[in-house]
Amino acid sequence: MKEFHGIIPPAITPLTAGRTLDVAGLERLVEHMISGGVHGIFVLGTTGEGPVLSGQVRRDMIRETVRIVRGRIPVLAGISSASWQDTAELAEYAKSCNVSAAVAAPPCYFKLGEPELEDFYRTLAAEIAMPLFIYNMPDMTKTTISPELVIKLADIPNICGYKDSTGNMIAFHKILLALKDRQDFSLFVGPEELLGESVLYGADGGVSGGANLLPEVFVAMYDAARKGDIAAMQKLQKVIYTNRKLYSIGHHQSSLIKGVKSALRQKGICQDYLAAPFNHFEEPESRIVGDILREVDALTGQK
Repeated sequence: MKEFHGIIPPAITPLTAGRTLDVAGLERLVEHMISGGVHGIFVLGTTGEGPVLSGQVRRDMIRETVRIVRGRIPVLAGISSASWQDTAELAEYAKSCNVSAAVAAPPCYFKLGEPELEDFYRTLAAEIAMPLFIYNMPDMTKTTISPELVIKLADIPNICGYKDSTGNMIAFHKILLALKDRQDFSLFVGPEELLGESVLYGADGGVSGGANLLPEVFVAMYDAARKGDIAAMQKLQKVIYTNRKLYSIGHHQSSLIKGVKSALRQKGICQDYLAAPFNHFEEPESRIVGDILREVDALTGQK
């Protein structure tokens, strides 16, 4: 079994009304996910609002997550930024907190060419001298990392894995065919509706936002896919698709995070405050969230 495998949820960042870290909420969230069987936790990703949080909250989230986890599972820290210096400095802080690996998307704002992308990852891997995941998230960065470049970057010391959030399974299959048997390199898919088929074809797991809420469902999908249990996968896929209705309640890209945070608030795990300038759902949207949660509970046998 590879060091990094299974379900590694991109944890939401619990916040107070004053937009500081809600440590008590984070403790409940971490314990909820660990009790559901997850294999790691990824902080400060897209679902974690990483790039829009203050530097202080980002450092607090890394430090407190490592403290709460207490070495039970790996902790991965997102270090993505538009600034090279900020990326490198946050990586050094994460390293000082003993995270298991850093995760970096390409710098946002300016679109990078492929030579610049390669130089970015080569330089970053050498600079931070710790395990590093490539994070392909073109919806947010405007830059797509090609399969050919991923395969090339996999030979760089310290680069230990790849998270694909493109939703392009043709491109992901190219990478799977080339790298799935590399024991020193892990392949993860982001879009959770693609988790089952990705693992079935050799991926090492998923970075699934829905596992903040339903860790046991996503762990069960991972296990079923590894066993090739198609009947179980089909049942679990229905739950996953029902749960993902949470992501499209609002009209903006932030609705994904609002839906997950609203659901976690209704489950009594943490509050639903978002980083400024974003606001949580109001009562009409919250009622829809509640309806979806009841629909999911009916499918999973929860009350």
